Order: sequence, then structure tokens, then C-alpha cells
Amino acid sequence: MKEALLYEKISGGLIHCFLCAHHCRIAEGKFGFCGVRQNISGKLYTHSYGKVIAAHVDPIEKKPLYHFLPGSSSFSIATIGCNFRCDFCQNWQISQETFKTQESGREEIPPQEIVNTAIKNKCRSISYTYTEPTIFFEYAFETAKLAKEKGLYNNFVTNGYMTAECIKMAKPCLDAANIDLKFFKEESYKKFCAGSLKPVLDSIRLMHDLGIWIEVTTLVVPGENDSKEELSGISGFIAGIDKNIPWHISRFHPDYKFTDRRPTPEATLEMAKAVGEKAGLKFVYAGNVYGWGNETFCPSCKELLIKREAFSILENNIRHGKCPNCNTALPGVF
Repeated sequence: MKEALLYEKISGGLIHCFLCAHHCRIAEGKFGFCGVRQNISGKLYTHSYGKVIAAHVDPIEKKPLYHFLPGSSSFSIATIGCNFRCDFCQNWQISQETFKTQESGREEIPPQEIVNTAIKNKCRSISYTYTEPTIFFEYAFETAKLAKEKGLYNNFVTNGYMTAECIKMAKPCLDAANIDLKFFKEESYKKFCAGSLKPVLDSIRLMHDLGIWIEVTTLVVPGENDSKEELSGISGFIAGIDKNIPWHISRFHPDYKFTDRRPTPEATLEMAKAVGEKAGLKFVYAGNVYGWGNETFCPSCKELLIKREAFSILENNIRHGKCPNCNTALPGVF
């Protein structure tokens, strides 16, 4: 175990954890909501440090990040745990596991080994993904610092349910993030995720203001967030921050506690894409579909800049971060 960051002792032997927006008050011997951080003798410890549950070389497009080092590989890692309880989670086997009942028997992989492996596999970045990187923040933070020293980039794939203190601490090492904006209704966040909406919106604003490159993903779940009204609310919020932020509208498939639901009709994603473009967003992408919705066009002259299929780039016409036809700079990290 490793002593955690971002906590304080308060009265009655309690610890206040302010890593994420749950702001848990944790009694002696007890865990926070995440099931990863524990109060032991008046100190907060993380059980997840180095205990990797998944490690793979992925295309960066899988995150999905479309305007961040397109066509590159990213070494992707995760430990168990999450601070949400999403009924439709598509990585629930690892995200919903905790350390409350027993220690993980997995061998620890030190941060330096993660960085060395990324370099060995010719990855340009490390992605903290699959589960929620906020929950293994200490491990991600130490790894990210070493990665920056070796010229690697770092990105979070996150639900955005962290505190401003967490984001500001990560900022010197964090280059990009894909943030889930799952709903635009408070009651939906409470019902399906055991969270709330405002902290996610605050994280999106703050990361953008700090200069972290952000892209936003919404998993479109039939009957829950697929109305034109809710999609307009989400896209309008994003456009109100920056019309250059890419919005990924992803097709739902039945999983975890939502196995009785049907997959998202492609017509719904087509509607959502039109809604986002009407809101003024310059880059709206459809995920988990094939044959359409993944191309990047120049926002000025509409020249095809990147042609994608699934997680592969078939054509990349960007030159030095600009459109070769009209010389317009494309927002992102290229």
C-alpha cells in the first residue's frame, strides 16, 4: 500500500478524502466509496498502487481521442475500481471490483517499468483508462511524471468526477483527456451512476481552462439520454465552452445491468450528430458504427483531412497540424 494524496484529517478520527467529488468522510478501518482508499490508523492509504489489472498497446483512436496524436499507439493501463456505479458499464468486470474484501494478488508493476514498456513498444503516450484513473491517481501521477521526463505524452479517459485539486495537481503531466458526459440530468446521474452532474461539468470547464486538450464522449443509451432535448443540452454545453471540442456520440450495446436494452439505432446517432452540428460543434464523431461518422474535415474548406474505419486511419492529409488546402490550423495535438 501507499499513502494517498489529497486528504486531510478531521475530527473524530475521520479522514476527508478530496480526490474525487464524493468527498468521502472515512472512519478508522473503513474504505471510501471507491473501495480502494482506506483509513488505517489515521492515515489514508491506496490499495491500488501498481496493481495493474490491464495493460495493452492500443491505437489512440480507441480512447477515443481523434485530435491527439492521430495514428499513434498508446500504452494503456488500469487498476481495479471506480467512483461510479454505472448500470451500463462496459468494463464492469474490473471497474466494479474493490479491495474491501481481500487484497489483490496481482504483482505490482512500478511506474518506471510502465514507461519503459511504452517506449519499447514505440508508443507516443500512456493512457490511464479502462477503469477510472482518478481512483488510481497516485500510481498514474507518478507514472505520468516519469513519462514526461522521457518525452511521452499522458492522457486520462475519465468520468470527470474528480476535484479541482486533483486536476490542478495532474496538470503539469496531463496532456489530454477524454471525458464522459453521460447525461444532462442530475436525476439520471444519481439513478444510474451514483454520482451527480455538476462536478463533471466543472471538470470539463477546468481542464479546458488549464489548457489540457479535451474531447467529450456520450454513450447514447436508448430511452435514457437519447432525446433531442437532452442531446441538445449536452452539445450546447460543450459548444458554450469551445466549439472546437470534439464530441464523440457512441453507440450503446447491452451489457452489465442493461442487458435487456436494445443497441442504439444508427438513426439516433445520425440525429445526435445533426444536433451537435446545429449547436455549432465543428467536430462530431459517431462511435461503435462502421462506414460513416468518423472522418475529420477541415472546418473552413471542408477538405477531407483524416479518413478512419473503426480504430484505423486509412488516410491522413494533415500537414504540420494544418489543412493542406487552405492552411487552416486544426485544433488538437498533432
